[in-house]
Amino acid sequence: MNASRATSIVSLGRPGDNPLAAPSDARGISPALDDLARAADEAAGNVTASLDLARGVGDEMPTPGDGGTLALWEALATLAATDVTTARVIEPHIDALGILAEARAAGIEVPADVAPADATWGVFAAEGPGVKLEATPDADGGWRLSGTKPWCSLADRLSHALVTAWLPSGERGLFAVPLTRGGVRVQQGVWHAVGLADVASGPVDFDDVPAAPVGDAGWYLRRPGFAWGGIGVAACWFGGAVGVARAVREAASRREPDQIGLMHVGRLESALTTGRLALRDAAELVDARAGLAASDPQLLAGRTRMIIADVVELVLGEAARALGPAPLALDARHARRVADLSLYVRQHHAERDEAAIGKAVLAGGVDW
Repeated sequence: MNASRATSIVSLGRPGDNPLAAPSDARGISPALDDLARAADEAAGNVTASLDLARGVGDEMPTPGDGGTLALWEALATLAATDVTTARVIEPHIDALGILAEARAAGIEVPADVAPADATWGVFAAEGPGVKLEATPDADGGWRLSGTKPWCSLADRLSHALVTAWLPSGERGLFAVPLTRGGVRVQQGVWHAVGLADVASGPVDFDDVPAAPVGDAGWYLRRPGFAWGGIGVAACWFGGAVGVARAVREAASRREPDQIGLMHVGRLESALTTGRLALRDAAELVDARAGLAASDPQLLAGRTRMIIADVVELVLGEAARALGPAPLALDARHARRVADLSLYVRQHHAERDEAAIGKAVLAGGVDW
């Protein structure tokens, strides 16, 4: 088994598996995950190749809640352990396909002309100060989007997107939009990030753009899959952390570590095991549809994302102290992984998300 593929595979649910230690061969690893690791390694650092991979594997990925959630999150973690940028490109495409599958299961029809089989998808659902995207009904019974949507990753590279917009009622609706239509303008020159440098995520202006609704007002936010998709992002964070931690393990293996070196490896193993168990537990709850009262999916997602975000912060800190400046300055792949992951995990809103969890706990009467 190729070493780069071996060190990319991330297992979440197999008893006794240590995510810090890469498997030495393919025993116990599904062929599909092995193939994905190889393909991701070949696409690493190339957005076009990553989009091609997204198109190729998207339909093969399980939908959260349908019994294969753990396998889905293993796949996302494996992508990120290989290359965080590749995972950041592919995850929204898989999320969009899952949303469309949920819509079909709920009897919601999406016209084929706005959701073709060969599309590459983004999900643009963020809001930002000073900008607003509004949806208004037109005389023909359709909808039109006007305004500005912030944080639209790869809008100039994708063919389609699922976009949230404000309705006249004050609620938010979800719409499918071909990004090649007239009236869609990607703002250029606003993305200056060092991490995820090739995943430009600037604003997009919409000028009276026709769009197809996906579900009724608020459907996108109130479905359990909204929360489950957020855990999928955390699986990517976790995979990126595994990649960083393995660099520490490999460095420690090249020479006899002292007590401090052993301490770093021990702390990493403990942190990654915590993250792996959190994701495994969440996947089991999602697939069992256990306790899905109105607030439970959001509480599960918030708790899992917080655990994984804390794991990432610890891994980045331990790696920085254990490895020093050399790999950040001299190892391009490690430096890019650290920069990419540092930006990616900031999708977690830290103390604000923790406060939301606290509010949900008190409102739901969670018993400790």
